[in-house]
Amino acid sequence: MDLDSFKNSLAEEAPPPNLSRALQALWHDAKGNWDIAHKLIQDRDDQIAALIHAYLHRKEGDTSNAAYWYRRANRPMITGPLDAEWESLAQTLLSQSR
Repeated sequence: MDLDSFKNSLAEEAPPPNLSRALQALWHDAKGNWDIAHKLIQDRDDQIAALIHAYLHRKEGDTSNAAYWYRRANRPMITGPLDAEWESLAQTLLSQSR
């Protein structure tokens, strides 16, 4: 699946089958389901989950919590547009899943 297909899937009621939990989290976030997105990644302990966790808390407006998760991911805190961060995360995950 490429980024355009992933974005187009947002018109559907449910995420496409066989998406990773991280991609499911981004899908639900894009659909306005922050709580579901957060639940999907909160128990994960890997770098990509930490980055998505950071993004979600930044989106929520909790910058101190976001900063913690960026540190856990060993990345600097992102301050650019949220939609650009979402797209970058989605693109990275989609390219890894090919």
